[in-house]
Amino acid sequence: MDALDYYNKYAAMIFEETVEETGAEEMREEFLSHLDEGDAILDLGCGSGRDSLEFYERGYDVTPLDGSEEMCRLAEVHTDLDVLCMTYEEMEFDDAFEGVWAKEAFIHLPKDEVRDVLLKVKEALKKHGIFYTSVCEGEFEGFSGELYFSDFEKDELEELLSECGFHVLKTWETRDEEIRRGYEGQGWLHVLAQRK
Repeated sequence: MDALDYYNKYAAMIFEETVEETGAEEMREEFLSHLDEGDAILDLGCGSGRDSLEFYERGYDVTPLDGSEEMCRLAEVHTDLDVLCMTYEEMEFDDAFEGVWAKEAFIHLPKDEVRDVLLKVKEALKKHGIFYTSVCEGEFEGFSGELYFSDFEKDELEELLSECGFHVLKTWETRDEEIRRGYEGQGWLHVLAQRK
């Protein structure tokens, strides 16, 4: 089962598990500290719309995007925002956003597809725009249960971002303390980068 099929099938369960999830506050503050109120933000893989709603309520011009039709439907109900239903590969933005937020957005992409998506992210950002993403930390790539996962190590991720036209501003690590189905004790890499 590919990730879109999975998220369509289990959308209601995933929504309930993530819509009020805490722990992203530090990452959001780090990201927003580089933006001005009213700036345009693309929320890639918006899922429940939790972060989109937070950005919107704080005065940003938010565009939520997700590839799962069911997640988009639930996110629209939750946020009262229009959610773009498209895959990362279908994105065609050009200098449109001051910020791109992609929390856990690429964890199910095969590594050989991540580079092309990062190049699309770079095109979507205005010059010196800010990009945040988080990935599972480690060396694993392959199926775990029903889903495909691509883990990254710090140097590997920073090098890839640099090759795709980003200047890495900050990289830090966290570990899941709360029990979240399938991610118990998982280490995460967080990266804040700027389009060159």
